[in-house]
Amino acid sequence: METEAKLSAARTRLILDRPFLGSLVLRLEMRPASWCRSVAVDSKHFHYHPAYVDSLTIDQLQFVLAHEALHCALSHFSRRQNRVRSRWDVACDLAINPVLAAEGLPPPPGVLILPLYRGMTAEEIYPEIPEDSEESTLDEHLYGDSAQSPSSQEMESLSEKWKQRMASAAQQAKQAGKLSELLSRMVEAHFEPKLPWRSLLARHLNRIAREDFSYQRPSRREGDMILPTLKSRSAEIAVVIDTSGSIGADEMKDFVSELDALKGQVGARILLHAADCGLDPCGPWIYESWESVRLPEKLQGGGGTDFRPAFEWAAKLYPAPDLFVYFTDAQGQFPECDAGLSVLWLVKGSASVPWGERIQLN
Repeated sequence: METEAKLSAARTRLILDRPFLGSLVLRLEMRPASWCRSVAVDSKHFHYHPAYVDSLTIDQLQFVLAHEALHCALSHFSRRQNRVRSRWDVACDLAINPVLAAEGLPPPPGVLILPLYRGMTAEEIYPEIPEDSEESTLDEHLYGDSAQSPSSQEMESLSEKWKQRMASAAQQAKQAGKLSELLSRMVEAHFEPKLPWRSLLARHLNRIAREDFSYQRPSRREGDMILPTLKSRSAEIAVVIDTSGSIGADEMKDFVSELDALKGQVGARILLHAADCGLDPCGPWIYESWESVRLPEKLQGGGGTDFRPAFEWAAKLYPAPDLFVYFTDAQGQFPECDAGLSVLWLVKGSASVPWGERIQLN
């Protein structure tokens, strides 16, 4: 079968059997590319090496086509931000491939696929990818750092366009009774993020990441006069996780994963502690700006909630933290005041807080 005819047959079968995926694939222009080792996507085009396409079965080709279309539909080209490109590319593939495999599409040889990442976003998977990982994707993601990459404004426009395409494809497939529960959840998660507090937390972290003037006394070699000097320093962020039993293990993992992703963007040093009615005796855990934040294997908890020990700990830190973040359900004994700390509460549930800024967790 000729290459073009094979691609057409694979697309047709996707449209008939899996109209959601098929509709997205139709939005990509097919382009043969001898420079490409397998396939590649650039948010507009599906580039393919004819010999690679010829080596696949029709079913495997459906997997590959759907894979590239989902990269675009999920706006992976605009979500990387300041993350390391190689790790981000791997995380994106690991987010997509388990979904397609669960849909019954057989992956071709060499595809990165780990069932444990099923249902997770690329942002959640990214911190799990080792910094020295040698894993690489089978396909090529052409969006990113090249001179041909779209500008930020163009990427935002493309992202919105792909959102509209995804919504339309999902609606049509649902009406036809051919949208699986797994794909439906993926679409809903993309339009209504699982953790909508991310952008708010990012705003606070970006606010405290700054270069500022320092009047610190210079060394003797520089003389005795004290003049303002532009200094750059890491932000100090104290974080406490409520381990009283109201916050589940998956939610803790979500907190830490997002914190890890954000701290790298602002160069923050994290002091992590855990508490229920008292502080975890094994804490705190310190992570420099270049280190990945990892949730300790075992956390003490399960008791009632008393916020006072954690505030007493944070108030004694030197230097004082730029931000004190507390993950909690906000049901417990509060101290009388904020101890002079800039406090950000990330709250699961409907309970209120006496002071500080409150961000609702959904």
